[in-house]
Amino acid sequence: MFKKFVLITGALDFPIGLAVAVPALLDPQPANFTALVTLGAFLCFAAAALMWSAQDLQARAPIVVWQGLVRLVAVMGILYAIGTGMQGSEQLAVCIFDGIVCAVYFVGCIKLTGASALQLLLGKTA
Repeated sequence: MFKKFVLITGALDFPIGLAVAVPALLDPQPANFTALVTLGAFLCFAAAALMWSAQDLQARAPIVVWQGLVRLVAVMGILYAIGTGMQGSEQLAVCIFDGIVCAVYFVGCIKLTGASALQLLLGKTA
């Protein structure tokens, strides 16, 4: 079940990455072109890394944990943006989704490997 979760959430990063990068490529704007293309590419590479990691989670759990950490940073960024009025509360759904995914990644990898969160962050799987 955890393998499928990692595989599916990883695969979901592909269309999101494309949805971020393609509009920037089709209508380049100097203010955000580089950031949007880089973010879109990052999401596509993250998707590939998660889908690859799902094939051997015991050995590649640290990659999944680091992706969880990326999602945690996204949650904190979204909460900050909502709190300061830079984003509307409609972003809260993304925040909740990423928070859940982050928690599942961490708990799943810890249970699967028997390693602590710190060990996984340091690239060790027990």
